[in-house]
Amino acid sequence: MTDRDRAAGPRRRLRRLQLRLTLAYTLTTLVGVSVLSWLVIHTDGRSWRNAEFDEMLRHAAVSTSLIYYTDAGVQLDGLRDDESTRGRHQVFVLLSRTRIGTPAKGVADGAGKDTPGSTAAGRATASTRPTGAAGPRPVGAAGPAGPGGLDRVFTSGSRSVPVSDERIAALARTAMDEDVTVREEVPAGDRTAYAVARPFYHDETQETTGAVVVIGDPGLRMAEHTRLTYAVLTGSGLLTLLAAFTGHLLSGRSLRPAWQALEAQERLLADAAHELRTPVAIMRSSMDVAGTDPRNLPTHLPRIRRATDRLTDVVENVLTRGRLQDSAASFSPVPLRLDQLVEDACGELPPGRLTLTLRLDESVVDADPALTRVAVRNLLDNALRHGRTPGDPHGGAEIDVSVRGHTVSVADRGPGVAAEELPELTERFRSRGGGSGIGLSLVREIAAAHGGTLTARPRPGGGAAFLLALGPAGQARHARAGTS
Repeated sequence: MTDRDRAAGPRRRLRRLQLRLTLAYTLTTLVGVSVLSWLVIHTDGRSWRNAEFDEMLRHAAVSTSLIYYTDAGVQLDGLRDDESTRGRHQVFVLLSRTRIGTPAKGVADGAGKDTPGSTAAGRATASTRPTGAAGPRPVGAAGPAGPGGLDRVFTSGSRSVPVSDERIAALARTAMDEDVTVREEVPAGDRTAYAVARPFYHDETQETTGAVVVIGDPGLRMAEHTRLTYAVLTGSGLLTLLAAFTGHLLSGRSLRPAWQALEAQERLLADAAHELRTPVAIMRSSMDVAGTDPRNLPTHLPRIRRATDRLTDVVENVLTRGRLQDSAASFSPVPLRLDQLVEDACGELPPGRLTLTLRLDESVVDADPALTRVAVRNLLDNALRHGRTPGDPHGGAEIDVSVRGHTVSVADRGPGVAAEELPELTERFRSRGGGSGIGLSLVREIAAAHGGTLTARPRPGGGAAFLLALGPAGQARHARAGTS
């Protein structure tokens, strides 16, 4: 399994976690929107239903108020011209045959004359035709004898809602027997209709003599409710899609620290693997060669020691990079004597053919001591490795180190470096030869952590000078100004 495959595992888990968070956010929104949509649709439907029933109750109340009795019987003439019987609702008037002895006479006197000279007896005969007589009757016409001893004596309009006569008579009988206004949803073929039944009374005896039944078609008034339902469902779907998109963005933002930590861990592992490979290989090869001829062991010991030193530096650099990646927890700037720290780092240089020039001004900066020491040591190590004086047969190095204010300068007599080449040299694993390339990149990161910079410029007479600035100039404080 390659490093890429091993890194893909945590990445896949983070992607799956992001998808789970997005799904959870979307489902939560969907549940909330669904409940809210149901409440809106249900409340609006109930509101339309109540409004329809209220209008039907008003029509029933008006119709019963227009029915009155005279000596001739029940009078229905007021129903023909009233708008309550001309609307979209069907109004039926049912009269009890058992409670009023001569319903036919009353109907004939009150239903209005169909033709001049028609007699009450003739209209009574018409009002008692068998149930199921063909054709709708005009407004004010008497209907057939209904179930339960009820005659339908008035019908407004045509039967647009197919509610059975038995059902209409049952509603009227319930309203008369219980002396209450009945409101129900009744079957009408393959749909449902609204029905209201209200009893009316004899003017003198106050006896319940019949009932007015109003039938309404909910489909005629529920079109607006249907439009609202479609609008709510469409809006809910769009809102859910928006929630899914927003949840994906928010989950990505919430997982950004995890992605950054994963990338930092991958960089740290890559640095460790890349940096440890060279010194370990040197130590292994030296031990293999020394193993073939133990007498040559003293010859290989210095090489092994240098590889060990290099391994120590690698481990320190890798650990330092790990600290920088978690700088919020480990970055601890304190007032620091920069000139003394640089002087101590120069004293740790290995003995050899080295010409070292120090020009150190006393200065105090706010910096992390451990990180600053690593940065200075890496600059010195870079100067030793790449700053050999050209033409020197012994491979000696000439290094000039200076401290002025908040800036440390390390100059050598090597091949030099142009300012435009510095960004490439400070990338990880980029080197002019002989090194791993992590040193200068780590120095640049340490400088950035302090709010400073790492720059390079040609040195007069040949070579390069690297300048490490630890923060803006205002952060440096000269110690000599505060001493006597």
